[in-house]
Amino acid sequence: MIKTELCDWLGIQYPIIQAGMGPFGTNRLSIAAANAGILGLVSSSGIASRDTHPGIYKHFVETGGASLADDQKTVLQKIFRQTLEATQAKRGIFGVNMLVSEEMKEWAELTLDTMIEAREQDAEMRERLRVLVTSAGDPLPWTAKVKKAGLLWMHVVPSVKGAQRCQKAGVDCVVASGHEGGFHTAWEPVHSMVLLPAVVDTLANSSIRVVGAGGFCDGRTLVAALVLGASGVQMGTRFLATQESDFHPMWKQGIVKAGDRGTLVARGFVGPARWIKTPVSLKHQENTLKMSPGVFLGRPDDYATVPKQLLDNEHEAMNAVYAGDESKALFAGGECAQRIDDLPTVEDLVKRIVQDAEQTLAQLPSRLV
Repeated sequence: MIKTELCDWLGIQYPIIQAGMGPFGTNRLSIAAANAGILGLVSSSGIASRDTHPGIYKHFVETGGASLADDQKTVLQKIFRQTLEATQAKRGIFGVNMLVSEEMKEWAELTLDTMIEAREQDAEMRERLRVLVTSAGDPLPWTAKVKKAGLLWMHVVPSVKGAQRCQKAGVDCVVASGHEGGFHTAWEPVHSMVLLPAVVDTLANSSIRVVGAGGFCDGRTLVAALVLGASGVQMGTRFLATQESDFHPMWKQGIVKAGDRGTLVARGFVGPARWIKTPVSLKHQENTLKMSPGVFLGRPDDYATVPKQLLDNEHEAMNAVYAGDESKALFAGGECAQRIDDLPTVEDLVKRIVQDAEQTLAQLPSRLV
């Protein structure tokens, strides 16, 4: 069986993390992942979509066992409760992913405060809702509150500099996310083959664990991450394309149909994003080059500097996904989409990944002369 130190630390069977993806949420997906023996992450980004993407917000709320009549704190409370109850039989371990960019600060504070309160009020919640994954921002301002809460803290970084910032902040585990990843990517395109071993080397003399993300989607890539020094992998796009995934069926099919060279980079709400290549995303890429060239030049911008037209296009594209309008929709996805051609259950996928990894390791000696 494939087992690493990450498994013991998190309390999971296999060294795999299901990424917390947005905007649709991962309410059902995180339950299936936790029940399959890996870390299931609840994506909290949907909580911010009430006014901008009402259809997506409705989906996020209802898949979490809540109601549109609930305030946003109550929605989060019900999502956490639903996840706890649905993973009780398997004693699944789950956590929350939240964006900590300046644009999402208000929602991140609400999410973290609600998470802490839920853990304080319920011993079982404290035992199994044990992980916080922060991303898309600086971890340092969150140190005091996260550490006081006793959470296992992971932060997603796209660079060695980011890993060093995590070390200063007291993060327990760094997720080194290569540029192959889907949706939000780094301003500078450093890919996993370079980034992951560089982060491992940088943190070698610390107690910080390292997980690889970006391009990992099966047993062979899991083994590759372990060889590069990681203690596990985080997979997003691969778990998006599963039966239990909360994402719209049209988005899932977009991943399955992507094919060779099936992605591109263009603007995506808080910076560069990787999209499945379609006529809509190709046009969006062209508009990005004209209106937000910093995406391709490594020059960060924000809502104050990006033309409103481009931002409106992105919001319209997300609403179009929920409405099932493929002529206007954008689908995010990682480069590994070109290696995905099915929609398995999460349990079957995890078993396949682990068996593939075991087989790869068993065959490795025969490949050496």
